[in-house]
Amino acid sequence: MNLLIYLVAAAVIGWLASVIMKDRSNILINIIVAVVGAFLAGYFISPLLGIGTINDAITIETMLVTLLGAIILIGIVQLLRGGRRR
Repeated sequence: MNLLIYLVAAAVIGWLASVIMKDRSNILINIIVAVVGAFLAGYFISPLLGIGTINDAITIETMLVTLLGAIILIGIVQLLRGGRRR
């Protein structure tokens, strides 16, 4: 049950990050972006703010940190891709 809740939270965070960054992706890509963004945020953002990611617990604060990590990840991918796809 915890895995299902984690995947739903990741899907919502990934979708929100893709909306903010104007990147059209499917739900699987959104989940992957959020999970990788959570790991990225865990290494770079969490130590600065003292807040964990959704890998630790699912709270509003951890979801915001994970969202920030997902937004940064989408931004990096867009830079490497050369701008927006569409």
